[in-house]
Amino acid sequence: MMTVNEVSKLSGISVRTLHYYDQIGLLYPDQVSEAGYRLYGQASLERLQQILLFRQLEFPLKEIKDIIDSPDFNKEEALDQQIQMLRLQQEHLSGLINLALEIKKNGVNKMDFKPFDTSKLDEYAKEAKERWGDSAAYQESARKTKNYTKEDWNMANEQMTSVFAEFGKLKELPPESPDAQMAVKKLQDLISQFYYACDKEVLAGLGQMYTADQRFKDNIDKMGGNGTAEFAARAIACYCK
Repeated sequence: MMTVNEVSKLSGISVRTLHYYDQIGLLYPDQVSEAGYRLYGQASLERLQQILLFRQLEFPLKEIKDIIDSPDFNKEEALDQQIQMLRLQQEHLSGLINLALEIKKNGVNKMDFKPFDTSKLDEYAKEAKERWGDSAAYQESARKTKNYTKEDWNMANEQMTSVFAEFGKLKELPPESPDAQMAVKKLQDLISQFYYACDKEVLAGLGQMYTADQRFKDNIDKMGGNGTAEFAARAIACYCK
């Protein structure tokens, strides 16, 4: 058995993120000691590997949970996909390393941009999403966005950016304030309008992810300033009680 700190060091996943995975039912420890410490064994470590595979393919955490918990989930097939993804990443990185070494040796006298091409990785990720993206939220999102034009995407992005910018302006207020709660309702409605039905359970999970996932946190803070993601997460938690 490994403690949460040991699993964090082994996997590179922060302790905070592992705690969050436990909270949302994505990754439970195999045991909890009498002192309340989470203990992880072979089963939970194998599941963590599966989670990280789908994170590499940029699946949202809720969809990963739906996929892994599905009775149709095939661990062997998922492992084959992980191997293929790693091989493609290795090929891509080897090309970049070789180009950098050549530039260092001979100078920038060869305009070769092929090593920067990620089309193989992108195509593989697309195929994996098509194979595993069968959760209800993913299907609804795919249906809604299938025929989106560039203008539709711009509208969705602009409105999402606007609501997070609004959170940024409100972050000095209490998260339970009427203005903050109104912004949460606006966010919920936008997600339902543009992507998938966003009930309070889904919204609560998104709110937690806004701070647990560094990529989400960074993007939201860019829209509303430092601390926006934390404030939005607290406001969503109040709204979803």
